[in-house]
Amino acid sequence: MTPRCMSTQHPDNVTTPFFARNSVLAGEDEIQEAYYAFSHLGIEEQMWDCEGKEVDNFVVEKLLTRYERFFRMRKLGRELRLTLRVPNPEIERTEAKILLETLESIPRNFDIARAFYGEDVVPIFEVILPMTSSAQALNRIYYYYKNFVSGKAEKRFFNGDIKIKEWIGDFKPEEISVIPLIEDKHSMLRSHEILEDYLKDKRIEQQRVFLARSDPAMNYGSLSAVLLNKIALQRIWRLAEKLSVELLPIIGVGSAPFRGNFKPTNVYNCLWEYPSVQTYTVQSAFKYDYPEEVVRKAIEEIRSRRRGAPRFVSEEKCGEMVEKVSAEYGRLIRLLSPLINLIARHVPARRRRKLHIGLFGYARRAGDVALPRAIPFCCTLYSVGLPPELLGLNALGERELELVEDMYVNFREDLGEAVRYLNPDAERVVPKEVWKRLPWGLIEELGDERDERHAEITSRVVDAVAKNRTENLEKDITEAAWLRRFLG
Repeated sequence: MTPRCMSTQHPDNVTTPFFARNSVLAGEDEIQEAYYAFSHLGIEEQMWDCEGKEVDNFVVEKLLTRYERFFRMRKLGRELRLTLRVPNPEIERTEAKILLETLESIPRNFDIARAFYGEDVVPIFEVILPMTSSAQALNRIYYYYKNFVSGKAEKRFFNGDIKIKEWIGDFKPEEISVIPLIEDKHSMLRSHEILEDYLKDKRIEQQRVFLARSDPAMNYGSLSAVLLNKIALQRIWRLAEKLSVELLPIIGVGSAPFRGNFKPTNVYNCLWEYPSVQTYTVQSAFKYDYPEEVVRKAIEEIRSRRRGAPRFVSEEKCGEMVEKVSAEYGRLIRLLSPLINLIARHVPARRRRKLHIGLFGYARRAGDVALPRAIPFCCTLYSVGLPPELLGLNALGERELELVEDMYVNFREDLGEAVRYLNPDAERVVPKEVWKRLPWGLIEELGDERDERHAEITSRVVDAVAKNRTENLEKDITEAAWLRRFLG
């Protein structure tokens, strides 16, 4: 069965895992991380990031040789999956050729697995394409692999000479599956159309689709991200019924409420919120900021439950609210951007990589605001006591908020958890226009329970920023994150 959980390399953890050599994971640590997710946590899939870092194309060989006994019992490519996230050459131009290198490595990894198991086992058969916006982008990867990677096996060096496969062996698998990772608003609302266009000329019985949760939150607001995912999930469900193809959504949820509130102590609520999702991302804070036994039990809970139909929502009402919230959210973020960029430089790194730029980053070319990626972005606002979940909600009236609660069942619980970290002292550094446009009525309704220790630490951050003494911010940022059990 397609895995219910996918371990990822998102750097949102505060705690350094016991096997890591230092707090910034890289290289060999990530090999051990994959084994740890499989063997100790019971996660059946590891996403392997091939963008923004030095790519290790020998990951399969290292896993099989270092942990031979384990992988003899649990076959990589059958019981366990390794799924590659590749660069999108349409957007990440400097990383474009890494895509080709990665695709070329798939048959070699097959050869390694066949030698290890003594039979044909395909260890890697899926790749994830980030920032997908068209079927054409998916088809380019699908057909490049089919025609120019595995397809070259039948080519002859020149007329009258042998075929390439007679010289260096066959190229398997002959085809791979390409999973769209859909991250922007326009593409999320068209996710069903992208899938239908991609599937129209293929005999595929099962197709996965990856819906982002963090980047839509950063670009349009947390509530907008939830509603966009709701619309996309129900459109994908209807398409599956129409085509009689099994469409299996993945959702990219993190531990912060802003990024999904998916953590070991809240898995049931997330399963209840997104019942049609097949696979949930288990990011670094989920894995390392809770006791291992708690994490294992949460994984077992997720794996024990099967997916069902989505929670159907009014697409018209959702669309109206997304437009209102995202417009207001964007205005507030532009006002906050100098503060965010100032503090983001002091957010501790947890992975050695260059992450691809988000929508706000690309907008800089048009003279717009530039921001860090979603995790440091979220961390900066939490670090001054301004939970980003609150931004943009003032655009909705009382009746609209009632509709939100009907469609987003954990709305008050998620927001209430974020409000615990609201620090009134943040008013000292937050632009006045932003502060007065927070949803104060809703905040009062959610109660005045605050995390006083977190407020004490974030007040130190506020004081340092107000006095322009930011050189030692990392310690306080990290200490506050310890209390939340996520960096951002």
